[in-house]
Amino acid sequence: MKAAPLILVLSLPLAACSWGIKLDAGGEKVRTAWNGDVGGCRDMGRVTVSVLDRVGPVDRSDLKIRDELEVMARNEAATLGADTIKPLGEPRDGQQSWGAWHCGRGANAAQPAMRIQQRAADGGAETYPIKDH
Repeated sequence: MKAAPLILVLSLPLAACSWGIKLDAGGEKVRTAWNGDVGGCRDMGRVTVSVLDRVGPVDRSDLKIRDELEVMARNEAATLGADTIKPLGEPRDGQQSWGAWHCGRGANAAQPAMRIQQRAADGGAETYPIKDH
């Protein structure tokens, strides 16, 4: 009978870990370049973010840690004037470094269209993207 309240008290800090980590208005405008393509973008710097990877003796979910690190990196990159981030390595001990770039909305939207026009001009097949990334 005493075990149930103890489990409840011990689980509350685990549930509260990410309540304060939210994507802010600036971070919503920052995309993550998971494919690493930041060609033609201006380097705005580097951000290093960290979260708790353990709460007491309990390891936190790797997926949750990665999600929180990305949200924090997007928020931080926005303060640098960046609109794109790219991970510079894997998370380690709840910490991860990210590169921040300014690619511009026009540059991101125009790149696939320019590649299509170039292929057509070179006599290659003309293709149309189904979905912009």
